[in-house]
Amino acid sequence: MPMIETINLTKRYGELVALNNLNLTINDGDCFGFIGPNGAGKTTTIKILATLLKPSSGQANIAGLTVGYQNRQIRPLIGYVPDFMGAYEDMVVTEYLEFFAAAYGIHGSQRRKVVTDVLELTDLTYKATAEVNSLSRGMQQRLSVARVLLHDPKVLLMDEPASGLDPRARIEMRELLKELRRMGKTILISSHILPELAELCNVVGIIERGQLLFNGSVDEILKRAKMGHVLHVGVTDRVEEAGKLLAKLPGVKKVSLAPDDATVANGRHGKVLHLQFDDASGQVFTDIPNVLVNNGFRVTKFTEEPVNLETAFMRLTKGLVQ
Repeated sequence: MPMIETINLTKRYGELVALNNLNLTINDGDCFGFIGPNGAGKTTTIKILATLLKPSSGQANIAGLTVGYQNRQIRPLIGYVPDFMGAYEDMVVTEYLEFFAAAYGIHGSQRRKVVTDVLELTDLTYKATAEVNSLSRGMQQRLSVARVLLHDPKVLLMDEPASGLDPRARIEMRELLKELRRMGKTILISSHILPELAELCNVVGIIERGQLLFNGSVDEILKRAKMGHVLHVGVTDRVEEAGKLLAKLPGVKKVSLAPDDATVANGRHGKVLHLQFDDASGQVFTDIPNVLVNNGFRVTKFTEEPVNLETAFMRLTKGLVQ
């Protein structure tokens, strides 16, 4: 049984359709990366799953329970981490956590133990007596994670947890999320920091204008985004002439000139050829250096363009917002 499932989930605000028939399936133990531009519908989806918004139509389930009808049973199973936490003035860290532990019905020595455990897990023990408002952005985000772990939920819904963090704080957050996944938590995380999602998540979904464009493994999305091979070829001189020669090779769809990053870094302005293939054969690849050398060119670069989660996102979306 899926841990998170949406069936034709739709949310309208007047004439604005924030979610349009969203169908997601996230299994127990998955770390699901939710990718999309601002205004795509990520936060709306997360708030519906967190029982904070009612869908206009369709259905959302958590552990087989239906959002909107079984919210009381769902809430103990989930932990919601918004992009910015609400701070309570004059509260120190332990008071903040004990307040929420009491709200979850955790009392006495058990509450003190749980607070101690989540502080240790999130590496905030040394900040136990610090005021919440005095914490850095990164520490506040870790405290927000500590808060939702108090009742040991099965599902974590995290909306841009690394937003606004410095590089060190992002690394610390990433390591914390890895540990939570090792603990067997099912995690839905939205983020704009795509390389980190590729490292954290086993499944990703791309959403744009409320519609799901893709849902599958990271390997599947990279394979789908790889629209033919792209080679970067550099020569010492007569670059345009080399481009015309290579354009005649079988399988070459397009040849374009682009600045060579290596020469730009050295204060020069060299050019490199970008060769795009429809469905290149291995023979074409191996022939390219020989063709150039046999025609009097000296090859300085011969690399294949990598496809990562960022390039996949750019190729599969149009940059449209509501």
